Amino acid sequence: MMAQDYGARPQPGWFDLLNLMISGMIDNAGEAESQAFLHNIGEQLAGRYPLPAARTVQDLETQINLVLARFNWGFADLQPQEGAMLIQHLGLPGSDGTQEQAQFQAALSAVLCGLYGRWLREQGGSATVPVICESTAQDSTLTFRYQ
Repeated sequence: MMAQDYGARPQPGWFDLLNLMISGMIDNAGEAESQAFLHNIGEQLAGRYPLPAARTVQDLETQINLVLARFNWGFADLQPQEGAMLIQHLGLPGSDGTQEQAQFQAALSAVLCGLYGRWLREQGGSATVPVICESTAQDSTLTFRYQ
């Protein structure tokens, strides 16, 4: 994969709009409802950007990263484990400082849970197995578990 600036931010107007939408949504609907809505948005986004069938985990990782590169959203490192798949999402765009970093990461993790979940289901994964965000290692990294 070619070297890219995975941590680059979108144009200021778009980033401001996103920040205001997330803050407004949480203020008006609450955190739980906002998380569910953003999860659904991630699923819809995966439907707009479906992945071709992957024969290996490496193929799946490559296909995911091609889409993430189009979005300028960083990249994923898939790590198969016994009965699970860890997805480390690196180079996630950070908050621009006008929104609390934890709130921004929670919003993006909800979108990514929906995105990864639908992609994995469409690759033959179970509809009853969730993708959950386990942790944040640093400002631009999220760890997800599919199990």
